[in-house]
Amino acid sequence: MMPRTLAVACCCLFISLPAHSEIYRWIDARGSVHFSDEPPKRLPHQTLDVRAPSTVPMSENLGQSKRVRETHREVSDMLSSSDRPRKPNARAKEREQQARQCARYKEVLAGIQSRLRAGYKNDRGNSLRQKRRKISNAYSRECILR
Repeated sequence: MMPRTLAVACCCLFISLPAHSEIYRWIDARGSVHFSDEPPKRLPHQTLDVRAPSTVPMSENLGQSKRVRETHREVSDMLSSSDRPRKPNARAKEREQQARQCARYKEVLAGIQSRLRAGYKNDRGNSLRQKRRKISNAYSRECILR
């Protein structure tokens, strides 16, 4: 039983190792550049070093974008109102107003969706869908991406 378990463990280890092969580059007599995993027999060639690609998760981009927008807004507020200081609760009032607007967008979208589910004639459905797109875009721009 032990040799079988050892063989399975070795196979799993071998499979999990990353594949690595050399990449060769050379130029033929006509001046064409070639790449291959096997070196040419009689032509001079170079071995290339291929680095792993770098990836950035999209969620980090969205978070960074939100932080940049917030910083830009704060700087703009400071520059535009440098001669007259803003009241400390003005920012809270802005956020409250935005929250009310976002809630209104949600209500309108829910109403449009219920009318679409209730049935409609073709022209009415097209206008409802167009209105839903418009409100949905505004909601995304003003409530989600902010």
